[in-house]
Amino acid sequence: MSQNISVKVKVWRQDGPQATGQFESFDLSGISTDMSFLEMLDTLNEQLLKEGKRPVEFDSDCREGICGSCGCMINGMAHGPERGATVCQLHMRSFKNGQTIVVEPWRATAFPVIKDLVVDRSAFDRIIAAGGYVSVKSGRHADANVMLVPKDTAEKAMDVAQCIGCGACVAACPNASASLFTGAKITHLALLPQGKVEAARRVQRMTDQMDSEGFGGCTNIGECLAACPKEIKMEAIVSMRREFIKGAFAEPPRQAGSDNA
Repeated sequence: MSQNISVKVKVWRQDGPQATGQFESFDLSGISTDMSFLEMLDTLNEQLLKEGKRPVEFDSDCREGICGSCGCMINGMAHGPERGATVCQLHMRSFKNGQTIVVEPWRATAFPVIKDLVVDRSAFDRIIAAGGYVSVKSGRHADANVMLVPKDTAEKAMDVAQCIGCGACVAACPNASASLFTGAKITHLALLPQGKVEAARRVQRMTDQMDSEGFGGCTNIGECLAACPKEIKMEAIVSMRREFIKGAFAEPPRQAGSDNA
């Protein structure tokens, strides 16, 4: 049953990438427990605008748990206390009346803060650009059952393909590792026939790019699994490592600065 609660929101404010940030606290009352977390932030911004103050900058788009852009830390947890959900899917019924809610951006060297809760996640785009695609000529789109893929293989590919690139895995990891994200993208294509042609080249280039972006190494702590809103499994990281070993034998190491195909 819906009810109204009062909360104190302690939110990170930072004017720009080079500015010094700090927490600011705001009191909100009359917050419906049916509100999503982002609607609560909208309410806060309406209050700030009425007071002639700068609203809190936060990223969002679909508000349906699909795009992943809304990601931030809530009370020290990536995307907040709800398992398997993004911030836009989190509702205020998850919080108690009078509770203090601490909201801050992803904390990772590879995700520099742009403003307030907004971070630059373009490092993920560069990992994808390094090899997370299929460029071989595959002809016209085939009918559904022409290319036979075993059901269990298709399901595994779909499981990892759910990754929305939100960055929660990086933010939750003590090492700020991007292994779950990169592993999901590599595994998705490695499982399917279209992706096998470039598999060795793909894993080498994507892991090289991941390391060059400044992400930390994976030490199997598992915080990424708990934070992932799509509940990607550890098998994605295991598969990436397996593909890396296979690729080391199948694809000769590229020379530094070489861009040969």
